[in-house]
Amino acid sequence: MNHTPHPQIAARKAHGVHTVRRELTGFNGWLALKITNSVGTMWCAYAFAILALISLPDAIKAGTAALIAWIAQTFLQLVLLSIIMVGQKVAAAASDKQAYQTYKDAEALLEISNDMQKLLKANTDLTQEIHKALGAKVGG
Repeated sequence: MNHTPHPQIAARKAHGVHTVRRELTGFNGWLALKITNSVGTMWCAYAFAILALISLPDAIKAGTAALIAWIAQTFLQLVLLSIIMVGQKVAAAASDKQAYQTYKDAEALLEISNDMQKLLKANTDLTQEIHKALGAKVGG
């Protein structure tokens, strides 16, 4: 009986590990990634904060309601958007690293399993030869 490696081994090698970058398809995916990578930087968050702070004096002069609206609609939306996007990029990068490590671990386990199957086959063959040799001596 010959050992046939599981077809998933070849499929995994052919496809490789899934990452965020590999999941993008077409122009829309490319454009979305470009915009996300541009807006999702701390430098963009700093620029948005400066832009938002330009209108702060007018919001203060207009009173409490205008100041609260400025905080909620201007500062939080402009600045936190970029900061959240930076956090998402960091999380996605960590997730990609984790996926890659899991992929490599699974590859190693598949190879170990394949090697064990080969060793079991060799052990079975040797055991059968020993039984034949002992059977010939006992019967002869």
